[in-house]
Amino acid sequence: QVQLVESGGGLVQPGGSLRLSCAASGSISSINAMGWYRQVPGKERELVALITSGGRTNYADSVKGRFTISRDNAKNTVYLQMNSLKPEDTAVYYCNAKRTSSYSGGASFTNDYWGQGTQVTVSS
Repeated sequence: QVQLVESGGGLVQPGGSLRLSCAASGSISSINAMGWYRQVPGKERELVALITSGGRTNYADSVKGRFTISRDNAKNTVYLQMNSLKPEDTAVYYCNAKRTSSYSGGASFTNDYWGQGTQVTVSS
């Protein structure tokens, strides 16, 4: 099992910056990707950014050019640098880890693990 501990959320003014951190522990040897999702009341949880163990990244269109995801494999920690924050970025941000394994028959499957969530509020 994988445990995720998040930090770095808070209140920031529009145009400001925050850096979120997520440290993974437990059965981490097979984590293939880590990322960040966010959710606001009344809406589905959406992908913000994802980074694979090989360093490939994916971003939601709404945050491209403003957010940067990075991973320190030695520390088993993923970061989300958020710049030029907008009020619409306000949400609960959840750390996510994906652990892809193979069945005995050869098929693969992915387990998702989630952090507790951290509130990010962008407001004047």
